[in-house]
This record gives sequence, C-alpha cells and structure tokens, in this order.
Amino acid sequence: QVQLVESGGGLVQPGGSLTLSCEASGIIFIIYDLGWYRQAPGKQRELVASITSDGAVNYVDSVKGRFTISRDNTGNTTYLQMNSLKPEDTADYYCEARYSDSSYWGQGIQVTVSS
Repeated sequence: QVQLVESGGGLVQPGGSLTLSCEASGIIFIIYDLGWYRQAPGKQRELVASITSDGAVNYVDSVKGRFTISRDNTGNTTYLQMNSLKPEDTADYYCEARYSDSSYWGQGIQVTVSS
C-alpha cells in the first residue's frame, strides 16, 4: 500500500519559518518526481515547488527565495522549508509523488500564517 504522510504544519507568525515533511512508503522513491501543492479556500490548487528524480527544482514565483524543496532518498522523504512566511501563504499543503501515469497524494496539512 502506498502512503504519503505529511507533518510539520501549524500556526506561525508572519516572518516566521516552518518545515514540512512528507514521508513516502510503498513506492520506489528514487524514480519519482515530487511536488508540494497548496490550496486556500475558494482558490485553485497551485504547485508551489517541485523536485525531479534527478534533483532539479522549480518554484512558483511567489515563493522564490523564501521556500526550499529537498529530498532524502535514503529516508524516502521530501521537505519544504518555508522562511519569511506571509499571510498569503496560509493554505492546506499537499505532497505528491509522480512517475509516468502513477500519481500519489498525501492527506494534506494546514499552514496558517497570522499574528
């Protein structure tokens, strides 16, 4: 059974930092491309950051310079380090693992940036 389990969300003040983790099981982790998505109420889901099986990374413009995606192939985990958080970063965050026609999703985790 494939599982992606996110952790590390919560409430943080503007300007603060959080690191999200997503641990995968049941897949050959090293061949999958990985992504972090977010969705706020009433808004479309957007791809925040991605990292390929080869380690190439990409970010949506709004988080460039603030967020860092990484992967640990030994621990089957992807991370999203979020710095200088803004209220507009508030959303449910989801990790995804994708290879060819296969795609797997985590349950999602809340991030709230507020004073």
